[in-house]
Amino acid sequence: MTRIRIATRASELALVQARYVAGRIEEELQVATQLVPLKTTGDRLQHVSLAEIGGKGLFVKEIEEALLDGRADVAVHSAKDLPVGLASGLELVAFPQREDCRDALVAREPETTLGSLPSGARVGTGSARRGAQLQNRRTDLVIVPLRGNVPTRLRKLEDENLDAVILACAGLVRLGLEQRIAERISPDWILPAVAQGTLAIEARSGDPLTRDLAVLEDPQTAASAAAERGFLRRLGGDCTVPLACLAEAGAPGSLRVRGLVAALDGSRIIRDELEVRVDEAASGGAGLAERILAAGGDALLAELRSETAG
Repeated sequence: MTRIRIATRASELALVQARYVAGRIEEELQVATQLVPLKTTGDRLQHVSLAEIGGKGLFVKEIEEALLDGRADVAVHSAKDLPVGLASGLELVAFPQREDCRDALVAREPETTLGSLPSGARVGTGSARRGAQLQNRRTDLVIVPLRGNVPTRLRKLEDENLDAVILACAGLVRLGLEQRIAERISPDWILPAVAQGTLAIEARSGDPLTRDLAVLEDPQTAASAAAERGFLRRLGGDCTVPLACLAEAGAPGSLRVRGLVAALDGSRIIRDELEVRVDEAASGGAGLAERILAAGGDALLAELRSETAG
């Protein structure tokens, strides 16, 4: 193969991420690369909530089609945008080293923290997960729905008279906007989304290239992604459900996995954690989900799906 074609979303952040992977491929495999930017359904419908248009899978559909019809050889995704089920004939072949997985507070006033925001402050977020956890801690804040790419959300901080917005640290760091972060939010305050800060490389099953791309994998990141996606798969979650999971290195050979499911208004949160073996990461994540379901998560999820369906 003389050139590896890399499918990616066309947003500024996605292109930065794809260029990073392209550089790694060229360095490790000594093969030239070419980006294949694509506009996904999720990108085109920026003024509609993800819950209304079908969830995060709309950020990957066109990219997976490009792999399947041969327009691209590999794809680079933000792993948190991936649904648990991939298109038939495709597989995830590598997870490069994870960036900071935490959420970030970007505020109009410097040195602001979640704890120091004044009562009645307007905080923008497009995430049910972030909104629910924030309201659980600060019922006095006003949550303002927000969509758009990172630069758009930062502009809305001023344009919509917001006091702060919550974004992923990873996106800000990758875009060179780390200086905008007022607070890197502790997972004890807001537990991150499944695989937040992680890139996923996807390719056609059985393609000889998949073996070569394994050189890009970071074992710790891959184990964390397996545990978190195992949690998500067992809960059958999507972007309409406030759920979160974070797997971090624990004792040698193990992961500390924390997860939760929340009511949309944050009035109830069911959370738990487990120490699981790295070589049983996916089943360990699913096991944590089982514990949360048994503790009342099953009934809460049924309520959430009834609310969103209505």
